[in-house]
Amino acid sequence: MKISVLRERRSGETRVAATPETVKKLVAAGHSVTIESDAGKVSGFMDSAYEEAGASIAKDAAAAVQGADIVFKVRGPEADEVSTLPDGSSVIALMEPFAMDPKVVDGLNAKKIASLSMEFTPRITRAQSMDALSSQSNLAGYRAVIEGAQIYGRAMPMMMTAAGTVAPAKVFIMGVGVAGLQAIATARRLGGVVTATDVRPAAKEQVASLGAKFIAVEDEEFKAAETAGGYAKEMSKEYQAKQAELTASHITKQDIVITTALIPGRAAPVLITEEMVKSMKPGSVIVDMAVSQGGNCPLSKPDEIVDVGGVKVAGFSNLPARLPADSSSLYAKNLLAFLPLVTAEDGSLNLDTDDEIVTAMLLTKGGETVNERIKS
Repeated sequence: MKISVLRERRSGETRVAATPETVKKLVAAGHSVTIESDAGKVSGFMDSAYEEAGASIAKDAAAAVQGADIVFKVRGPEADEVSTLPDGSSVIALMEPFAMDPKVVDGLNAKKIASLSMEFTPRITRAQSMDALSSQSNLAGYRAVIEGAQIYGRAMPMMMTAAGTVAPAKVFIMGVGVAGLQAIATARRLGGVVTATDVRPAAKEQVASLGAKFIAVEDEEFKAAETAGGYAKEMSKEYQAKQAELTASHITKQDIVITTALIPGRAAPVLITEEMVKSMKPGSVIVDMAVSQGGNCPLSKPDEIVDVGGVKVAGFSNLPARLPADSSSLYAKNLLAFLPLVTAEDGSLNLDTDDEIVTAMLLTKGGETVNERIKS
């Protein structure tokens, strides 16, 4: 099949959906690959490297998608991009399915374009190599700590010198999913004293295994606070109040706080109130990783650092894009792992499959919205 890879056009998006490494493997599998010129430049992948791997370079998006069977992207296409895609083709990307522009959905269906959302990759063992949310969240958790340490502006580890002792930074990780676990590991490697919280019981052991201390209200509701898919459930108002009280007393002593809590399809839960922020020491830092879904702190703003009485509240809406080479490499491998599921024996595209991974990821097909999770 012909695979096209487009340059990302959204502001601040530095990633690309294929690397020379994955292009070489796609070509070896019998596919033809066309890359839009400079698609990987910001990530450090030059056109010449793609050509050496066996890809063709197209001068613009229109030329790149001509005759394409499937289009690889990092972010889902916007309305004007949909208009350039071939009728009856397919696109696979991080589609942000719960926040899709109706014009995009209408455009996809009008052109009978099949769209597949990488966010809907099932969390099953067989799909682990395709799980883009995990691959990108892992890097995001790492980068959140690096950004927090930079804004904090003081040393992270304890340092004993002839001039005196520098106390280690106290780091609090709120939400212990993939991003949170990597944040814990990174903060520990940098020498911070790390505590963490989550509403899922399984997180307690994971936190301890990384050498951090677990902080949570461990009542009966806490023991049943995880979905079958491994995500945190939305907790009752009563539990949230008890957890907030515990958090409020703990957060006043922290130097860096990283919040990671997200619930698919819903606004991010508020974990840090304005009062909690104001109780923190001047010079403290909050990094809100959930700012793109409303934020875990109501004071955070996308891609801004807000100063609240000396406390810096930083909202980063796209942390993986701050590590473009590694983020692109992992995402491209996610796509590479998924492609065989929609490849027929003769090498053509085949979406007529009962494979549970494919059916879970399909949003639109044949002019209709087929995914129950996004049907209005």
